[in-house]
Amino acid sequence: MERRNAWLSYTEAEEKELEQVAKAYRNFLNVGKTERECVTQIIREARAAGYESLEEKTAKGEKLKAGDKVYTVGMKKIIALFHIGQDDISEGMNILGAHIDSPRLDVTPYCDLSLNGLTIKEAIETTKKYVKEHNLGRVKVNYRLRDAIFSRQRYWGEPFPVYYKDGMPYMIDEASLPLELPEVAKFLPTETGEPPLGHATKWAWDTVNKCVVENEKIDHVTVFPLELNTMPGFAGSSAYYLRYMDPHNHQALVDPKIDQYWKNVDLYVGGTEHATGHLIYSRFWNKFLYDMGVSVMEEPFQKLVNQGMIQGRSNFVYRIKDTNTFVSLNLKDQYEVTPIHVDVNIVSNDILDLEAFKAWRPEYKTAEFILEDGKYVCGWAVEKMSKSMFNVVNPDMIVEKYGADTLRMYEMFLGPVEQSKPWDTNGIDGVHRFIRKFWSLFYSRTDEYLVTDEPATKEELKSLHKLIKKVTGDIEQFSYNTSISAFMICVNELFNLKCSKKEILEQLVITLAPFAPHVCEELWDVLGHETSVCDAQWPAYNEEYLKEDTINYTISFNGKARFNMEFAADEASDAIQAAVLADERSQKWIDGKTPKKIIVVPKKIVNVVI
Repeated sequence: MERRNAWLSYTEAEEKELEQVAKAYRNFLNVGKTERECVTQIIREARAAGYESLEEKTAKGEKLKAGDKVYTVGMKKIIALFHIGQDDISEGMNILGAHIDSPRLDVTPYCDLSLNGLTIKEAIETTKKYVKEHNLGRVKVNYRLRDAIFSRQRYWGEPFPVYYKDGMPYMIDEASLPLELPEVAKFLPTETGEPPLGHATKWAWDTVNKCVVENEKIDHVTVFPLELNTMPGFAGSSAYYLRYMDPHNHQALVDPKIDQYWKNVDLYVGGTEHATGHLIYSRFWNKFLYDMGVSVMEEPFQKLVNQGMIQGRSNFVYRIKDTNTFVSLNLKDQYEVTPIHVDVNIVSNDILDLEAFKAWRPEYKTAEFILEDGKYVCGWAVEKMSKSMFNVVNPDMIVEKYGADTLRMYEMFLGPVEQSKPWDTNGIDGVHRFIRKFWSLFYSRTDEYLVTDEPATKEELKSLHKLIKKVTGDIEQFSYNTSISAFMICVNELFNLKCSKKEILEQLVITLAPFAPHVCEELWDVLGHETSVCDAQWPAYNEEYLKEDTINYTISFNGKARFNMEFAADEASDAIQAAVLADERSQKWIDGKTPKKIIVVPKKIVNVVI
């Protein structure tokens, strides 16, 4: 049809033509009930009209030329059709956008349906009636599952031992339990809106024989229908801590004597949803069990550690408008660009893998790049981890590239356990280098075993025991990120001391084992142990090794730090004052004046007041 201004009317002939188009569209909708069915039907009609697949044409190495008709499909539910104009297309094409206009205000609809003056519910019912009467489609009811306190309209979960007599619920005798879920044809609601258990053919209770029987035997005299809802997933797990104490007890949930011995759980660790969902229900459940005399403790958990959420760190590439060329981050201001999310798994330290990007999506196969220093630098932003933003990190890829120990340590290194923090792969290389340096204390670059039985020096013992003290305290406080920093400092110190002594490394392996269990287990075996490092005694630090022989004092004049001086740890205050005044650097700041006062803060600072 010819395009025209909105105030111009179509002729009677044109209106008939439009009506035929509308009817054809209606028939199309009848054929395509879903997005995929619609796409399939469009492909049929397109092929009949002379269109061919763009992907098939490209695979044959053919270029688009004037007059070609092609279509392309994305995700099996998106299709676009193109009719090439006068010019050949050799470098691909860029779709700027598309839209569909609404009908003109002066157009009289071909149907006589009117919803004016109706409420929303009335309009819905009127529309449904009209659609059915005019054979325009069929009415389908979609039931939304809603939770009701403890009951769930789902299949998976513990079934309620409840049957219904005259509409009233009755409990199944305890002696007849457990009640097991029946087999069902599908795990979806029934067409009438009942839960999935409505599909069960054997889900009725025989009150005489005390067993589950076929639904067809329901007579509402001795056989009655069973409850179709189930308990939620947390129902069975809310008292797991009690069951762990006495798992083989077939007479009770837990023996009171055993419960009295173990009592409540020392520590509960969980994420935001876990801790606020499962924890609360466990407390409710335990309160009930406590009131019933089953649990000996009113509170099931002594302490809660709420894990922070790991957020996503998105990466962006910048496409120059109307092109398939992408410009690096620090050059993008020179162009008019559109930022596009890119899969973080093909980005390393914000550097894009160009070949992986071309293979990522078909439209980027012919992508070109404007680089900086030979690299494509991506932009970044901290966002919620989401598939749509392509910032979901695949742990398998991390493990394959760096190993499980690196992934484990890096997750702890991200920040305090209770705080939310963004996932940033830029720092994972540093953790991996640390593990390699730790390994180098045992083996040279030529795989030569370096460990000796020589006695440790005072400096080596000081470095080790400083670490043991730090990590021991950090574990108790759940400060795993600061422990990782302490490990890095200690290994650097031992590396600089060229320490490969068994006396030191053995204790270091035990200390590192909770953080990097795989490499430590292997090195523990290398050190000659036949048992697991997990069975080793946790090392205790010795304060004697931590004592400082000398103290570095900051020398200040009128409260301003000017230089530093070393003194023996047990040096007397008078001797320190004398040495500071005698130092030639002090004369510059005293400037021939007589100091009014000299303040010595032990093991920290000397302040000369002039």
